[in-house]
Amino acid sequence: MMTTPSTLVETVSIDYEDFTEGFLTCGTCLNTYDSGQHAPKLLTCSHTLCKLCLESICNQPGVPENGAFRCPICRELIHLPQGEGSINFPPSFMVNQLLDLVSRQRRDVIPKCIRHVTQELLFCETCDKVFCLLCDDGSSHSTINCKHTVIPFAVAIKRLSEILMYKGQQCIAKYNEAHKNVTKEILMLEQNAGETASIIKQTFKDMMDLVNKRCQEVLSVANKMKEDKLNILMNQMKLIEEGKSEIVTDCENYEQRVELRHITRKIEELHEKIDKINVLLEPRENCFIRYEHPVDSTLQSIQTAICNFGTVRSSSTFPPLCEANIDKCFAKLRSVVNILTYDYAGSRQKYGGDPVTAELSYLPDGTEIAVRVVDKCDGTYEAHFIAPKSGKYSFLASIFGRPIKTYPLEFEAVSQINPVCIYGARGSDQHSFLQPVAISISEIDNQIYVLDTGNSRLKILSQNDCNNSPFTFVSHIEGLDRAVTGMALVPGLNTILISNWASKTISEINENGKVLRYFSHRELREPTHLCVNSKREIIVADNGAQTIFVFHPCGKIRRRLALSQHEIKNSSSILGSTKTSFGVIGAVTVGPDDEIVVADSRIRIFTSDGSTLIREIVTDSCLKGDSYGGLCYDKKGQLLATKSERGKVYVQIFDYYSGQLKFTIDSVDAKLKRASDLATTDDYHVIVVDLGNDCIKKYRYY
Repeated sequence: MMTTPSTLVETVSIDYEDFTEGFLTCGTCLNTYDSGQHAPKLLTCSHTLCKLCLESICNQPGVPENGAFRCPICRELIHLPQGEGSINFPPSFMVNQLLDLVSRQRRDVIPKCIRHVTQELLFCETCDKVFCLLCDDGSSHSTINCKHTVIPFAVAIKRLSEILMYKGQQCIAKYNEAHKNVTKEILMLEQNAGETASIIKQTFKDMMDLVNKRCQEVLSVANKMKEDKLNILMNQMKLIEEGKSEIVTDCENYEQRVELRHITRKIEELHEKIDKINVLLEPRENCFIRYEHPVDSTLQSIQTAICNFGTVRSSSTFPPLCEANIDKCFAKLRSVVNILTYDYAGSRQKYGGDPVTAELSYLPDGTEIAVRVVDKCDGTYEAHFIAPKSGKYSFLASIFGRPIKTYPLEFEAVSQINPVCIYGARGSDQHSFLQPVAISISEIDNQIYVLDTGNSRLKILSQNDCNNSPFTFVSHIEGLDRAVTGMALVPGLNTILISNWASKTISEINENGKVLRYFSHRELREPTHLCVNSKREIIVADNGAQTIFVFHPCGKIRRRLALSQHEIKNSSSILGSTKTSFGVIGAVTVGPDDEIVVADSRIRIFTSDGSTLIREIVTDSCLKGDSYGGLCYDKKGQLLATKSERGKVYVQIFDYYSGQLKFTIDSVDAKLKRASDLATTDDYHVIVVDLGNDCIKKYRYY
């Protein structure tokens, strides 16, 4: 039996655009082959180029002379045929046959010109324009100099379709992400609403429990009062019943007695008993029981309090529009990032209460820095922190767990602290200085007193909140001697003590410059600096005697201090026990407990009576020629000092109790030249007297 063999025919579906792009498109210009300028030409290496590209290659410099060129596809050397050059390259019959086949099968796929039905439309990507090569000579879309990119319109449609699909998928992905985020927010809303409802119910249940408990307590008190009163009345009632019963019994016996003497005695007894019964006529306790509460806690006020008790807060803050900004950040100083909140419409929020969280990290190593968020209750928030060192930081802020618009906020902390402002210049007018040497700030009115020695005067300034103009000139105290170098304000009086190194005197003057009193002492040689403690004792640094003197407020000397280096090392110095001396004393001040703080080449802190050296502050660099100038103790337990070191002048901030150097103020834009004194303000700024630049400079140090 013969069987008929079966043949399996597999059909393949070919995408027209892919086929055209792969086999019917010039690999150089990406134009589809045709019978015109893009007619397919066969090279000896079997690769195909369109006529236009082949002519362009053959016309390149050096090709006609050499008679050969490299195939742009395989780089094989192709020799020009004899005769007309590129024209004599044979047509690619295979490509032409495929073109005929495709044109018969898919004529309607390739966009054609309306006027030239056989001409395929082209697309210039550079100009974003569709054109016909016959309608437009193509000069404006030339590809020879690579000025324009021209591709077949069919290819452009395919590419744009792919881009369209890609963008569509991106949109869909975004919508999916939005759907996911909103769904998550809805679930969190349901969860938060449920938790809020539970808290509300529990809160009011607790309130009701407290009310019921109080009700039972008050009822118990009322019942106890009732029982106490009732016991007293019942005892009285018992006495009444017992007395009455006794009388009734006696009356029954009286009828049987006829003896006159006995009857007379009983009458007297009953007469006495009647007097005793009168005491029982009035209840020994009253029936008064009444509930009361304070006049200002009426039911109406309680009702009002209950009606206003508790609120359910929501927020319309839209995190993607909220912003964070920071002005300047200095290492070691407290800095603030300001956070502004907006709603979905872009309007500023006016109320606080949003759950704002903040994170700060040091970018080089990722170290996290502590941040404290403060709600200003006006729709703004402040994130307070202290950058431990200079470098770049990254600040992350979120509201409702969602990042804000400026996320992350990156900024740099700088180590150089420039002055907030500089006041004064060399001169003699009301805003100028000439060799200023000392400064004090009044505890009474916060006015600033600057000893302007070169102008023989004392300048008084007031402080303003404006950073652009923080000082306002008040007045001058004129007529001072040029030898006046030390100044201090007497606590609580606002009178001014000044030391004159030439006349060896200490004078006290008022705000009008009137000398109230002055004193001197035979041991004073060159009193250059002074300060006043809480007892109003006057502490004078004398560089001539290289000694610290302590005077009674009346001007009588109490004690003196002179220490040798050996005694300092042994910490066994006794006030006035030796004739040895300090170095050049740059400043003297008092500590929180009236300790005497002295600075020459180092800083030493003594007890208030000067009998004991408590501690010594020595930094890593204590070289010959280094010296301290001004000294000041602030309310934060810090000691500020100016130091001159190898030609550099800066301000050091120490922890007063440990002596640890916390950081240094060394501005770049306005360097100190010769800092002679300093004073701190209540808002933690330090004002430094710069003798070398004849001005005062204000710095923020906390």
